[in-house]
Amino acid sequence: MATFVILLNWTDQGIKGVKESTSRADAAQELMGSLGIQLREIYWTLGPYDVVSIAEAPDDESMTAAMLKLGSLGNVRSTTLRAFDRGEFDGILAKSG
Repeated sequence: MATFVILLNWTDQGIKGVKESTSRADAAQELMGSLGIQLREIYWTLGPYDVVSIAEAPDDESMTAAMLKLGSLGNVRSTTLRAFDRGEFDGILAKSG
């Protein structure tokens, strides 16, 4: 499974419904689960991002589909980062010569 860091900001629509944020997180977890993605952690944060999540997906395409579906609901804008653990990065370094 590939690991992803998801950085979210509320849209105008999303902040107006901020009191539903935790129930929307549950719905996002269901949506992602339907695509084989495990939403491992969700944090509501201070600073430049409103929510930070960690997820594991079977592939980049599944995560892309999930983020398109989530974004189309209109409550958040996202920046999604592919994350590599130490073992994965060691493998990348070995391939880079």
